[in-house]
Amino acid sequence: MKKKPNVMIKGTKEGLTLHLNDQCSFDELKKELDEKLSAHYRETEGTPLLTVNIQTGNRYLTEDQVEELKEIVRQKRNLVVNEVWSNVVTKNEAEKLMNERNIETMTGVIRSGQVIETPGDMLIVGDVNPGGRILAGGNIYILGALKGIAHAGCNGNKEAVIVASKMLPSQLRIAESLNRAPDRPLDEEQHDMECAYIDEQGQIIVDRLQVLKHLRPNITSFKGGS
Repeated sequence: MKKKPNVMIKGTKEGLTLHLNDQCSFDELKKELDEKLSAHYRETEGTPLLTVNIQTGNRYLTEDQVEELKEIVRQKRNLVVNEVWSNVVTKNEAEKLMNERNIETMTGVIRSGQVIETPGDMLIVGDVNPGGRILAGGNIYILGALKGIAHAGCNGNKEAVIVASKMLPSQLRIAESLNRAPDRPLDEEQHDMECAYIDEQGQIIVDRLQVLKHLRPNITSFKGGS
């Protein structure tokens, strides 16, 4: 019976994808990877730079082992590593993903000086008073008046949004974008829930909640409007 290769090289429009056997020893894997890439390099010598994606299957690799694989690729002068990815995640990575996808709920008024922070989405059932701050890695939903500071996507998520029954913030932030309170005449009443999001120009826009189903159709944690 013919032995299954430990390394399979597939060419794509973007470059090369290396599929690595997750059942053999790491030393065997490195040896075959070096041999196959050396043979491939001889065949493609003089060609433009090629990007390489490495798929390790169900094999967990330490940072040092990832670096060893990258170094084998880098030794071939026309190859550069774009990404190394695995089907396996560490416990810490799994917990981080779960936290980011969870929605934390808090009922009550957020008073001046209070700072509420969560790695995922945040739902506040109550008002956020001036001087209160909400920081979320995901979206922020406020069933009440937002009069303080709200920072959604604080870990860099530009797709995050801020929703409030009454949008009267002292400051809005989404990822790295910042916006002061929206211009609104003092005697103007706000009847509809509003949302804040980053537009294509990187500016924070405040609009009616109903636009979200078109702009962010992937948001399923919160439903409102019609």
